[in-house]
Amino acid sequence: MAAQVAETVATPAAEAALVVAKQSLHRLLFKEGSSSRSVGKVLSRWLKDTKQFNQWEVGTSVRILRKRKKFSLALKLLETASKRGMDLTASHEAIKIDLLSKIKGIVVAEKYFTDLPEPSKNHQSYGALFNCYCNGKMTEKAETLMEKMKEQKFVSNPLAFNSLMALYSKGGKPEKVPAVIQDMKANKVMLDVFSYNVWMRSLAALGDIPGVEKILDEMKGDNSVTADWTTYSNIASIYVNAGLKEKAEDALKELESKMDVHRLPAFHFLMSLYGRTGNLTEVYRVWRSLKLACPKTVNLNYLIMIQTLVNLGDLPGAEKCFKEWEADCPKYDVRLPNVLIGAYVKGGEIEKAEAMREQAVSRGAVLNTTTWEIFFNYYFATKQFNISVKCMENAIAATGKRDKNKWTPAQETVESMMTHFEEQRDVDGAENLVQILKKAGSLNSAVYESLIRTYVAAGKKSPDMRQRLETDNLKVNPETEKMLQSIST
Repeated sequence: MAAQVAETVATPAAEAALVVAKQSLHRLLFKEGSSSRSVGKVLSRWLKDTKQFNQWEVGTSVRILRKRKKFSLALKLLETASKRGMDLTASHEAIKIDLLSKIKGIVVAEKYFTDLPEPSKNHQSYGALFNCYCNGKMTEKAETLMEKMKEQKFVSNPLAFNSLMALYSKGGKPEKVPAVIQDMKANKVMLDVFSYNVWMRSLAALGDIPGVEKILDEMKGDNSVTADWTTYSNIASIYVNAGLKEKAEDALKELESKMDVHRLPAFHFLMSLYGRTGNLTEVYRVWRSLKLACPKTVNLNYLIMIQTLVNLGDLPGAEKCFKEWEADCPKYDVRLPNVLIGAYVKGGEIEKAEAMREQAVSRGAVLNTTTWEIFFNYYFATKQFNISVKCMENAIAATGKRDKNKWTPAQETVESMMTHFEEQRDVDGAENLVQILKKAGSLNSAVYESLIRTYVAAGKKSPDMRQRLETDNLKVNPETEKMLQSIST
C-alpha cells in the first residue's frame, strides 16, 4: 500500500529520472528532439543517474551521436565513461582521436595519440590520426604517417590508400594517384571499387581517357571486385566532361542495369548526367521511373529534377514540377524556389523572381544566403546599389551562426559599390555599406580610403574618423592621410 501511495505522489521530475535510469541511452537520445540542447539534456540526465557503463551501450550511443554530427556530445560521453572507470576499447580510442580533431583541433588529437600506451597504438589509432590528416588536407603529415603505418604492417586493406588518393585528387595532385595504386599492388593490397573509381578520375583529370578505359577493363577482369552503379556514374561523368556524349549514355545504361531501384542517389545521378548530355527525353523517363519506385514526395528528388530541367532550358517543365512538389511537400525547402528564382533572374524576369520569394516566405520558408545572393548579384549588375546593399545585408545575416565563413561579396564588388557612393557624394550610402561590412568582419584600408574620399567629395566632416581607424586597427595611405586631416578638424 505504501509503495502504491509513493508511486502516486512521485513528482514528474522523479518519474522522468527513473525512466532515464532504466532505459538504454541510445534509445533515449533523440526522443525529446534532435537539437544539440535537447540531446545534451538527455545525455546529462542519463550520465547523472548511471553509475556503471556498458561498453556496447557507450559505443552504440557514440556511433549514433557521430552520425547525427553531435561531436561534442559524443566526446563528452566517451570522456565521462572513461573517468568513471570504463576501459576504452581500441575502437573507442580511435573514435576519440577523430572527435578531438573535429572539436579541439589536430594538435590536441596528435598529443592524445602520442600519449597513448604503446599497445594502444595499433592500426585503429594510427588509421584515425591518418584520416584526420587527410581530412585536414595535411599532405606531408599524411605521407609521413603512411610510411610509419607500412613499417608497422598496419595497411593490409585499401582504406588508408584510398584516403591518400582522395587527398591527392582533392588537392589538385592527380598525377600522384597512379603511384599509390602501384604501391598497393606491390604490397598485395587488393583494390576495391573506390580505389578503381578514384584511379579513373585521376587519369581523367590528366586528360587520359584511353587510360581510364584500360582501368575499367582491368576492373572487369578483377575477380575480387565487382563494378557497381557508382563505377558507371563515375565513367559517365568522365565522358560527359570530355564531351563524349554517346559513350556517356552507354555508361548510363550500364548504371541503370546495375542499380537498386530503391537507391535514390542512383536516380539522382541518372537525371543529372542525362541532363548534362542534353537528353531531355531520358531525363523525363528516369523521373517517371523514380516516382514509381518512390511515390512519396521527397524534397531532394524534386530539387534534382527542377535543377536539371532549368539547366536544360525547360523552364515550363521546371515550373510544373515545382507546383507538383509545392502541393504535397512534407516541409517547405527554400532550395527549390531558389532554383526558379535564379532562373527568373537570369532571364531578366525580376518581377517573377520577387513574387517567388514572397510566395516562399508566405509558405514558411526561411530565406537563406543563396536567395539573397541571387538578388544582390542582379541589383548590383543593374547598378541599383541601394537595393543591392540591403540584399547584401540580408545575405550576411542569413549565414548560419555555425558556418565557419560568413558570406561577403568579392572585394572588387565592394570597391565598385564604394566608388559609386563616392561619385554620387553619398555619405549616408557609403556609411551604411561600411557598417554592414564591419558587422561581417570585412573592413579593410581600401574601404576606409574610399569612405574618406566620399566625405571630402561631399564637403562633410567626420571628427571621429581617425578614432574609428584606430579601433579597427587599420591605416590609410599617405595621400588619404592628408584627406583624413581635412575632414577630422
